[in-house]
Amino acid sequence: MRSLVLVLLCLAGGAARAEGFAVRDLTTIEAEARAALDRRFVARAEPKRLTLTCPECEGAPMIDILLGRQDDGTEGRVRSGQTTMARMEAICQARSPDCRLSAISVAPAVGWITTYAIGSTAGSTAILLRDGDLLTIRSLAGGQAVASKNARTLAASIAPRIVGR
Repeated sequence: MRSLVLVLLCLAGGAARAEGFAVRDLTTIEAEARAALDRRFVARAEPKRLTLTCPECEGAPMIDILLGRQDDGTEGRVRSGQTTMARMEAICQARSPDCRLSAISVAPAVGWITTYAIGSTAGSTAILLRDGDLLTIRSLAGGQAVASKNARTLAASIAPRIVGR
């Protein structure tokens, strides 16, 4: 009986870990993030926020990687197709006409990436959702090419580890 209870507790613990993101502490991916971009980046890491800056790099980029929650139903609507990427891009363009949005794939999460102008600078933001967990990668730089490249590089390199299988 005692071993049955232990087995059930282990299974319950494993099921709880299977939901949401695999990584919940961004301090554990600081070196990986810097290596994916450029070793000149300086990092400030906290469990829910990793900030990367590189004043010496082209476009003086700044990137914020944030962990949070989004339980407003967006994830379900995107997964089901009720909210399409085209509809989300239209919403984005209503705020900023130059906004571009496309889906990104980091299964089993759903997500998208936007690019947009911010005055004389540029931004690119990747959003990934899994079981209500939210990963935001916000890249700002002097030019669109740098902002987009940094967001896409991190979405491809560190996001799969954060999201998990």
